[in-house]
Parts: sequence; C-alpha cells; structure tokens
Amino acid sequence: MATAVDTPDTNRETPAAPTVDTQFGVEGMTCASCVRRIEKRLARVPGVERADVNLATEQAHVVYDPALVDMPALASAIEQAGYHVREAAAPPALPVSAPPTGVADATPVAEPMDTHVLARQREIAGLRRKALSSLSVGIVMMALMYLPFGIDMTLLAPVLLIAATVVQFWAGSTFYAAAWAAGRHGTTNMNTLVAVGTSVAYGYSAFVTLWPSLAARWGFPSHLYFETSVIIVALILMGRWLEARARGQTGAAIMALMGLQARTARVVRDGVDQDIPVTAVQVGDLVRVRPGEKAPVDGTVVEGRSALDESMLTGESLPVEKGPGDRIIGATLNTSGSFIFRAEKVGKDTALAQIVRLVEDAQGSKAPIQRLADTIASYFVPAILIVAALTFAGWLLIGPEPKLTMALQAAIAVLIIACPCALGLATPTAIMVGTGKAAELGVLIRGGEALEQARKVTTVVLDKTGTLTRGKPAVTRVVPAEGLAEPELLRLAAAAEVGSEHPLGQAIVARARELGLALPAAEGFQAVAGRGIRARVEGRDLLLGNRSMLTDAGIALNGLTASTLALADAGETPMFLALDGQMAGVVAVADTLKPESAEAVAELRALGLEVWLLTGDNRSTAEAIGRQVGIDHILADVLPGQKAAQVAALQAQGHTVAMVGDGVNDAPALARADLGIAIGAGADVAMAASDITLIGGDLRGITTAIALSRHTVRVIKQGLFWAFAYNVLLIPVAMGLLYPFFQVLLSPMLAAAAMAMSSVSVVTNALRLRGFTRPSSPQAILHPPLGQRIRQYAYLGGIALVALAIGVAALLVAR
Repeated sequence: MATAVDTPDTNRETPAAPTVDTQFGVEGMTCASCVRRIEKRLARVPGVERADVNLATEQAHVVYDPALVDMPALASAIEQAGYHVREAAAPPALPVSAPPTGVADATPVAEPMDTHVLARQREIAGLRRKALSSLSVGIVMMALMYLPFGIDMTLLAPVLLIAATVVQFWAGSTFYAAAWAAGRHGTTNMNTLVAVGTSVAYGYSAFVTLWPSLAARWGFPSHLYFETSVIIVALILMGRWLEARARGQTGAAIMALMGLQARTARVVRDGVDQDIPVTAVQVGDLVRVRPGEKAPVDGTVVEGRSALDESMLTGESLPVEKGPGDRIIGATLNTSGSFIFRAEKVGKDTALAQIVRLVEDAQGSKAPIQRLADTIASYFVPAILIVAALTFAGWLLIGPEPKLTMALQAAIAVLIIACPCALGLATPTAIMVGTGKAAELGVLIRGGEALEQARKVTTVVLDKTGTLTRGKPAVTRVVPAEGLAEPELLRLAAAAEVGSEHPLGQAIVARARELGLALPAAEGFQAVAGRGIRARVEGRDLLLGNRSMLTDAGIALNGLTASTLALADAGETPMFLALDGQMAGVVAVADTLKPESAEAVAELRALGLEVWLLTGDNRSTAEAIGRQVGIDHILADVLPGQKAAQVAALQAQGHTVAMVGDGVNDAPALARADLGIAIGAGADVAMAASDITLIGGDLRGITTAIALSRHTVRVIKQGLFWAFAYNVLLIPVAMGLLYPFFQVLLSPMLAAAAMAMSSVSVVTNALRLRGFTRPSSPQAILHPPLGQRIRQYAYLGGIALVALAIGVAALLVAR
C-alpha cells in the first residue's frame, strides 16, 4: 500500500496529533455511486478527517489521524464496502503542511506506475476478449433466431441455452462478482443493475427451455430472450472496453513526463568518468553532460557552457543559455556544449519528480462541481431498482397482451439503460486531461478546485518585480555629454563599480563585460550611503551617483536635464557620472520588462479580464511601466505588507481576483486572492504557495491557465448535461412512455447500446482537451481558429447523429 509521512502540528500552545495524507488505489469501482459509497464508508471511520475518491484515476485520497486509525483499518473499511485496495499503485504520500525533508530518496520516478499500468493493460485486453466473444455469439444467435433458416426452435433452444450460459457466467462474471461484493455489504451499484437485468432475461429463457410444460401450465409465453442477455453483456463490455482505452489515454501526460527522465548519468569521481544508473546519483556528485544528452538530476553548473532545451518542462521553445552558477533542471536536453554540474536534488526531490507528483495529485482531486453528481449517483441505483419493479408491476396490471412479455422487456430496459457511469466520469476525466495538458504547457494546476476557480476570475493583479519585469536591474540607456562616446562612458562607470555589491552597480559592470569592454583598475573607492560612489580611474576623479550627490558636489547637468526627466518618466533610474568635477553623462538602469509581458497583458484583456499593476514604486514610475505593457489600473506605493490588503479591497468591490507574484514575497497576497498564481523557477515549483505555478515564468501561462480552465469546465458541463439528460430522457422511454402514442417499446439491446455510448461519449469528449493549444495571440483568443470550432461542432454533431440512429433503430425494431 502507499506509504505516508507524519506531519506534526507545530503549534506550541496546544500540540496536535500528527496527520497523515496518503493515496492508494481502489479496485472494483464502476460508477459514481461506488465513489460516494466508499467516501461515506471511509468518513465513518474514527480518525479520518477527509476522504476523496476519484473514479477516473481509481485512487482514494485520505487524510487521517494515525493515533486513531491506520492503513489496515482504512483497507478494511473499503473491503467492507465491497471493494479492494490495490497494492503500491500510488506515489508516496506527502505531509499535509510541509514539503518532504531529509535524505533524498533515490527511487526512480517511473516505477510506482509500472504495476498499475500492466494491470490496466491486462484489464483492457480481458474486456476486449470477452466483449468480442460475446458479440460474436450474440450475432450468431440473432441470425439463427430471426433469419428464415427453417430450424425447429425446440431443437435450437438447448443450443442457445448452452451458448448463453457460457456468455452469462464467463463474460458476465465481472458483473456478478461486483454485484455480489456490493450486495454482501448491503449496497448496490451499476453492476447490480446489469446483473439483475441480464439474469431476468436469461433466467426466464432458461426456465421456458428446461421446463416448457411447467411454463405453459403457469401461463408463461414460450418466448426466448437468450440473444437479449448475450447482446446486453456484449455491448456493456464493449462500452467498458472502449471507456477503459479512452481513460488510459487521459494519463498520457503523466506517462510523457515520466518518459523524460534520463536512465543513466555520467558522474566524475576521483577524476574518472563513470556511467551509473540515475538512481545511484548522490547529492554532491559532479555530473558531466555531453551534447545530445539529458541532465539526469537537478543541480548547478560548475564548469562549461551550453544551451539547454527546457521546453518539455517549461513550454519555452528556445534553448536557455547556461553557465557556471546557473541552475540545471533534470530531464532537460543539452543541445550544444559539454558542461559539468553539481547534483543538488536527486530521486523524488528533483523538479521532474515533484511536477509528476503535483500533476498526479491534481488529477486525483475533485472539483466542487462533482459533488452534486456524486450525491445524486449515491441514490441512483436503489431508485432505479424501485423504478424497474414498479415498471414491471405496472405493465402486468394495466399493460396490453402479452403482459408478461411486455413487462419483462420494459423492466429489463430500465435496468440496463440507467447509467450512473457517465455521471461519475464527466468531471474526473476532464480534470485528468486538463491538468495533464496544462503540465505539458508549463502550467502546474494544484487540483480540480483551482481549475474550476480559474474560470471565475474577473480581475488579474500583477506584481511588478519578478513578474512583469525580470527582477534584475539592467542598463537600458547610456547618454553621454558632448565629447564623450557611449562605450567610453560605460567603461569608466563600470571600472568604478567593479566589486560593488549594489544591484545597480552590478548591472553596469555586467553590461560592460557583455560588450567586451576592458575595465581599468579603480583606486580610492568610496561608497556614499544612499548617494553613490567616488573613485579614481586612469588618473581622473570619478563620481557616480544620484542627482543629490551631484548637487552636493556643485556639479551642473550641462544640458542633460531633459534627458534625465525623460528617463524618469519611462521608469528608469538615472545614475549621473562626473569626471574631474564636470558632468560626463548619464547611465540609466532599470528592472527591464520581460519581452512577453505586453503580449500577456493584451491576451488577458482579450479574455475580458481587468488587469491591475501592483508595485511599491512611486506612481510616476508605476504609470510608466503600465503604459509600456498596456495596464490602466495602477496600485502604486504599496508596501509588501499591504499587498494582501489591496487584494482584499478589490474583492470587497466584487472582483474575483487572481494574484500573480513570485510565490515568496507575495505569499500573503497569493493566499488572500481567490486564485494564487506563482512564478516558478522549475526546481522550486513544489514550494510555491499557490493554486497555479508557471514553471518557466512566462506570463502568457496565465492566459493558458485561464483559457484551459474555461475550456475544461465547459467540457465538464457538457459531460454532466449529457449524463443527466440521457438518464432523464431515456429512462421514461424505457419504462414505456412512448407506447401509448406510437406503440414503441425500447428494446433492451438498444438500451445497452445507448448506455455504453453514454459513458464512451463522456470520456471521449474529455479527451478533446488533449487538442488544446496555447493561444498564439490576442486575436486568436477573440477569434478561435476555424479548425478548432469545426472539431467541436463535429463532435457534438456526431453524438446527436448516434442518438438519432438509436432512436430510429428503436422505431424500426418496434415496427
């Protein structure tokens, strides 16, 4: 079973018992009523604080107090409900309130899923074999019974009985086993409906075949329904086979992420390169990565330079340059040079392992919209059994002749056509595909609740530093005085700032070195707090600082006043350089905007969202930044401790707020917002206190998350609508609603086909989310591509055509 980690409460006043957050697989679930039943059974166990069960992933997520209950007790509760706990299919559980700590576990990421994947493949193969065998037998039966071969039915009946018996108790054994397991514990599920419905058809036919004289004496018509029971079993198994195949594709994103992991690593130990399994890499190892190879674990470059393709994790299409001191994310592809890095995170501590865990947690979560469906489904099967009994009694009492035949057909049709499966699958399958697709695009969504909440957002608040901007000052302009060239001005300024710890000084040095300028040595360096620096460079007295420093030194701007004002209006910080008491020029430094910031803001506005800029800068600088990116609503002069209050103020005005920040300094505001979106840096994604994390830091991921959320919730609503409408419309038809008007009584075989189609259509509708693409531009948001609209309408039209075909077939059979 899944392991778990205790998480003690750190409250000093009232020490609380530790809680354990664990996930494990559950076998035997077939519909939403199963989900609700298991959740209720687990919730009644003393010590269980929360229990969520997901039909699509076949996982249970339980938070419990280990002082009151343990894993065997949870497994026993599930067994008592008629289901089974799957061994070691889930990833290791994590603490509720703290990230994993201690020694890194080097267990490979992909192994926990292998056993479950193999079991799933065996299940799909078994369903296929049984479905096709049953369908073949059913088709032959129908040919023998309805085509004019001139075969005596008294001779044919025993043969049909033998064939139907094999199908009923071999292919249909799964229905009986699951129904019996539920019945032993006083519950029912969808298998109960199928088992009762097919058993009635098979049992009646077997009775009139084995005891024809007794059946005649009791007034039972000698009608055979062997082909009905066989075809019903075949079609339902066929539907489950197709459904299982489709559900297998919903986990494609997880499998793709797992497939990114390198299998081996080349470590440098004692000066010798050694190829070892990636599971043997230890923290502190030096790892060499050659061109075309994947970085096996996370770490920091210590030697060499290269460009790494991080698109598989961040969604960024262009390779990222890496050099000494830069962070390396495991599973990223080295595209050019060779380098050596020091391993810092291995096994389950790597970014890839944490991303996989986060996606699995998200896929196993439950959206609020699913609660209603689960509650309805929990009462669904008992209600259908009652409706079927009333239908049978009603036809016997007031139906036309042959009453018994009509009553049996109507009751069986009601039992078979009722489908709680679609109710249970509509939401979790869409969440699985949606969160998996988001991960492929570099967006980590914490769960179904965050996915559903994202579509409700009306206002996006963007922090400036590190979100709209790079979070690192850079030289933006160099304005020399007359008689001095730009490179010369920059060279002198950088020479004075070499060794400076001030971010603005470091930015000047970095720009000079980027341009390849030779920097002379500086003498007599002196830092003036809050003003600037003094130094002597190449025999000349140099002063570099703010305007106050120049004013105190009695140095005039000499015609640079207009340039200085323009720089300030643009949100740039001017640094004045004087040589030997004369104004030499201005070096402007600013925290530069990310290249995609303006496009991201335009996309958010195209989605109909109101965008706000939140910053601690003064209003003129904030407004300058706002003009550059297209933001009209500015919240300036906001101290770090006031950000959460500003978010609360917007909420009080009726806005549903998404706060976007770096996930650390903005943590209170992220927590206060209706939706917290953190800018992650790959290796730190698991630490981000947010609902959504953008792995690569690309702000366009916000648009991706919100657009995908809207699309996913739309698909969920389509699935739930289809599931509810299907049951609401077709159960009365199966009862015989159309018979008084058109003399049409739904065939149980068509009921089975419709039921199978209901589940398959809901799952395949969710799979359409795999085709979601990141909006290419604001115009693409306002006017979706024609192909995308055609695919959507084609799918919905296809469902309508299948439904129409079933209706026409029902009329033809009735005639």
